[in-house]
Amino acid sequence: MAFDGIVVANIVHQLKNTILNGRINKIAQPENDELILTIKAQAREQYRLLLSAGAGLPLVYLTEQNKPNPMTAPNFCMLLRKYLNNAKIIDIVQPDFERIINIELEHLDELGDLSIKYLIIELMGKHSNIIFCDENHNIIDSIKRVNQFVSSVREVLPGRPYFIPKTTEKHNPLTIDYETFKESVLIKPASIGKAIYTSLTGISPLMANEICYRASLDAEASTASLSEDIGLHLYRNFTNLMEEVKAASFQPNIIYRDGTPMEFSSMHLKCYETFDIVNYDSVSSMLETYYAKKNAANRIYQKSADLRKIVSNAIDRTSKKYDLQLKQLKDTEKRDKYRVYGELITTYGYGLEPGAKELTAINYYNNEEIKIPLDPTLPPMENAKRYFDKYSKLKRTYEALSSLINDTRDELSHLESIQTALNIATQEDDLIQLKNELIDYGYMKKKHRDGKNKKKPNVKNKSKPFHYISSDGYHMYVGKNNFQNDELTFQLADGGDWWFHAKNIAGSHVIVKAGGNELPDKTFEEAARLAAYYSSARGSDKVEIDYTLKKNIKKPSGGKPGFVIYHTNYSMIVSTDISDIKEVDD
Repeated sequence: MAFDGIVVANIVHQLKNTILNGRINKIAQPENDELILTIKAQAREQYRLLLSAGAGLPLVYLTEQNKPNPMTAPNFCMLLRKYLNNAKIIDIVQPDFERIINIELEHLDELGDLSIKYLIIELMGKHSNIIFCDENHNIIDSIKRVNQFVSSVREVLPGRPYFIPKTTEKHNPLTIDYETFKESVLIKPASIGKAIYTSLTGISPLMANEICYRASLDAEASTASLSEDIGLHLYRNFTNLMEEVKAASFQPNIIYRDGTPMEFSSMHLKCYETFDIVNYDSVSSMLETYYAKKNAANRIYQKSADLRKIVSNAIDRTSKKYDLQLKQLKDTEKRDKYRVYGELITTYGYGLEPGAKELTAINYYNNEEIKIPLDPTLPPMENAKRYFDKYSKLKRTYEALSSLINDTRDELSHLESIQTALNIATQEDDLIQLKNELIDYGYMKKKHRDGKNKKKPNVKNKSKPFHYISSDGYHMYVGKNNFQNDELTFQLADGGDWWFHAKNIAGSHVIVKAGGNELPDKTFEEAARLAAYYSSARGSDKVEIDYTLKKNIKKPSGGKPGFVIYHTNYSMIVSTDISDIKEVDD
């Protein structure tokens, strides 16, 4: 993600078109480093402007969401209310393409005279801040005070003059000419991408890479490899992008990979054209959507960390057991050889000399000559018995291992299905069902606060299967875990509905409600893509999918959740792209 100068320019453009000349109606500080300004615009529309100076997540965007406020407003919030209630927004600028938004405000002072103030939002990672200044750009206060012990570059304290610290010599990309670009970028001893983003204000590594991509250059290549003509070609692609920014030709979008937001940008990124890209009407809706989804995904991932570790350890342990059992099974392959040895010694051993070390005979099973090692201290029949004993032992081992291997393989498949379910979990309720499954099968112990094994009242879980509508209007349901897979297949589905699943790998059951109709080919293909996407092969280009009528699906006696068998089915190979399939919020 890149909250760079281009995104800031997009925000400023949107704010000028919405809240410029509006008046601040309400000021709230729901978090220590966050403000929400409620603004009444000229068209009597009301907007909420979120300003965040969080070190990990500095943000500015318009939102419809509100947040609860503390009982007592913080001092900085009270100060802003004193000066800026009913203040008019007369200008919004981005100085020198920096990641800074300067909001100029007009209000009446204590004497009723017009006065100017500035609210400056700096979006610079851990150095982010919201600074309140007077008409002379002297600091009145800030949401974060910075003294000389915190920063030797600039103090942010009441009474100090406000200025933008210039820790590196960078040029404004909107005004730079070719000669300056050549001297500062093209001859810089670095990779081309790094030379761009370290020499130009507000250009992120993401946009530097995009500029190189548009110029058909490798961003990791050295600037020393650039000839005069290629350098000029790079500059022209750079200026073309900057002309789009000057013309406010913004196209807010989010780039998705496997359904997870990966990057966002205010420009169309040609370097990500092969990924799923969703465009938005405004930069605010893009930012709000991106961080909401990103935070939700991160929160679920963090909350599932313990479960992931338990499942991962169980898979490692079971895989090692499975490999050992296979090795032991391979060792039993010689059992039939020992049986044949015993039979041949019994048949031909009468002619052996005492103390013979081997028997040479014709194997009547294949008419080939065979040499059988003997213990010279034992008579022939004792040698035969010795081989028969080895055969019997290996046969018993083979029979026991065959059953154990099937059980271990089923256990491994069950654990892999839980691991896949953890990867597609979207809500905390999804994790509750998975935790219950791990407890039911002994991978976790149920904890009680008082240490006693008390039964807790059943609480209805809110986790529901994914619900999609096909292009032809058919309802398609996807189980998020094994319990839901069983519920969909054996409770929701009728015999004439269709069932889909990725072939021979862990994944969700997909049910298409046919309603007594013959499904169109497009619906078959879309349901198969859902089964491919919600499987352990999600990142693959192509996945083989089995599908059949639900009436052909059987649950074996004692089978684990989600485990089914079928003998009549069709197959197709599909992609894992589901970006064009409509999801329904139940």
